[in-house]
Amino acid sequence: MSKPSSGVNSGDLQNRKADRASERLSIFDIIKIGVGPSSSHTMGPWIAARRFLGEMSSRNLAGISRVTVHLYGSLAKTGKGHATDVAVQLGLAGVDPEAIDPDDIPARIQEIAFQGYIKLLGQQVVPFEPSRDVIFHKGESLPIHPNGMRFVAALPKEEIIQAEFYSVGGGFVISEKDEIGQQNGVELPYEIDSAGDLLASCLAIDGKISEVVRRNEQTWRTDEEIDDRLQQIYDTMLHCVFRGCHTEGVLPGGLGVKRRAAAYARTLHSQTQAEHTFGWFQEIEKTAQQSSGFSEVIDWVTCFALAVNEENAALGRVVTAPTNGSAGVIPAVLLYFRIFCGADKQAIYNFLLSAGEIGCLFKKGATISAAMGGCQAEIGVSSAMAAAALAEGLGATPSQAAIAAEIAMEHHLGMTCDPIGGLVQVPCIERNAFGAMKAITAARMALKRDPVDACVSLDGVIQTMWETAQGMHENYKETSDGGLAVLIPVSMSEC
Repeated sequence: MSKPSSGVNSGDLQNRKADRASERLSIFDIIKIGVGPSSSHTMGPWIAARRFLGEMSSRNLAGISRVTVHLYGSLAKTGKGHATDVAVQLGLAGVDPEAIDPDDIPARIQEIAFQGYIKLLGQQVVPFEPSRDVIFHKGESLPIHPNGMRFVAALPKEEIIQAEFYSVGGGFVISEKDEIGQQNGVELPYEIDSAGDLLASCLAIDGKISEVVRRNEQTWRTDEEIDDRLQQIYDTMLHCVFRGCHTEGVLPGGLGVKRRAAAYARTLHSQTQAEHTFGWFQEIEKTAQQSSGFSEVIDWVTCFALAVNEENAALGRVVTAPTNGSAGVIPAVLLYFRIFCGADKQAIYNFLLSAGEIGCLFKKGATISAAMGGCQAEIGVSSAMAAAALAEGLGATPSQAAIAAEIAMEHHLGMTCDPIGGLVQVPCIERNAFGAMKAITAARMALKRDPVDACVSLDGVIQTMWETAQGMHENYKETSDGGLAVLIPVSMSEC
């Protein structure tokens, strides 16, 4: 078994970044349905655990007598607060993160602890004690990325199978042996590796960003399949907001953070107990059309963002966009677009297509992992995605939409990730509201600007973000070793 290194191999990271610059990504790789609280610390390890067992032969799987999971770097330091230990157990059990009812998660985890065994991929029963078999190596890191993990399976005759995986942000997982950009063999009508490529493609078809994206998505799916998936994503966002605006209580984890979205919603709309999601939003739309002042708009956008990330913090169903920690930004801006700007269904679909493509650019050219780049990689990227999508929806040219994304990211550069207690709660929940408001501001600023006059391009700010990420001290990259996480005294019973 190789010895973990004390840090991340920056040269390897640079090489892999160069490899993924030409990676062929679908926007559904960036915007996808999952479970909170973290795409990199929950969803990634969950997916990695399933993949580790799924890649084994049936003979080896049947012969496993014990499985241990070793977590390193950021996964070790903030894994408890991000439910990484919960995620790997569900992954080993073969549970699909998109299909599971989040309300069933506590019972499943309690059952494993009580019975003292886990059924691997729902098939092979092996002894399992979470406190013994999920090991947090807080003082060590694996090479390649701060979110490293090693799975070890014991077989007969003292044989073992082990594999290392890395959760690189947004639910994406790679192994040490992976070739980055596995979709590079896919030929797209418009190969987009930079904002410059995107704008050139828009010029070539004399169309919008969303139109270029749809033509590329048709490589993988029919138009009907694209729209069905977009509708599913949108519906999931609406259900998440609705549930967050109708759920009271204290968030799990020991910080004692009270949910605020439900009380916030009641101050804005008295009919908060509508029986179903869509009826509630229709009521809000009617009220907004009758009277919607500036303060009301701000309050609703804030409420929507808080609702999503309170759900995320409670291991609820969210849409990763591009991460779970930043899941509230795009729904909040999208609902602003629908309720206060009158967006129809097709405009909503176009919004998601455009937002997803901007997220792809940041993943290729920089990072969407807070463990690599701080919170600028999460809230900053989501704000840029929402800004470009909103700008296009409000009539911006592709160049103006790109500038909207640039403006949003420019004013998130250097934002640290310092979650108190390793939980995606403080300051994470409120940051989604600020990211949403910055996106709206950036979109409206871009609409009033000639892109020719812009001093910084979208490609320029993406490169700057990557360089900023490399220069940022590791204490401010989702380790809870700096900032608010160490300066604010807390008493936590569960984390």
